[in-house]
Amino acid sequence: MSQRIDYHNDPNAPAANSLVPSVNVVVTNDADEVLLIRRSDNGNWALPGGAVDLGESIPQAAIRETLEEAGITCEITGLVGTYSDPRHVIHYTSNDEVRQEFSLVLTARPISGQPTPSTESSEARWVPQHELDKYSMHSSMRMRISHHLQGDGPHIG
Repeated sequence: MSQRIDYHNDPNAPAANSLVPSVNVVVTNDADEVLLIRRSDNGNWALPGGAVDLGESIPQAAIRETLEEAGITCEITGLVGTYSDPRHVIHYTSNDEVRQEFSLVLTARPISGQPTPSTESSEARWVPQHELDKYSMHSSMRMRISHHLQGDGPHIG
């Protein structure tokens, strides 16, 4: 089975060989719960998201990825920030691609659907904000969520 391995500030990380624009989406419901998925490729909890496909806009990619990975149709409401730290690389073992981080993190509200896993997610659920620390996730994902919760303007990095 292919895996996703995140490296951040790791001198032993493989060198990046691609740069792919991607999105993550912080979807919050009326109870201020955050939509999380458990990734099938590494078991970590994460915000829904993925690559922006040719021919689609950033908001279109965010809406598509949230529906595909979590079963929720959403409406984009804002921007958490931009994330492009070259010290964060993601190794996909299926094809030996090593991506340099390039992610835009958007906010959204749910319109319809129920959290539903997919081939890319083994679980999808609404998580109360006070329970987020209990979920195992990569530090880069935790940072994105933290930036959203702080709400002090778009992060540029």
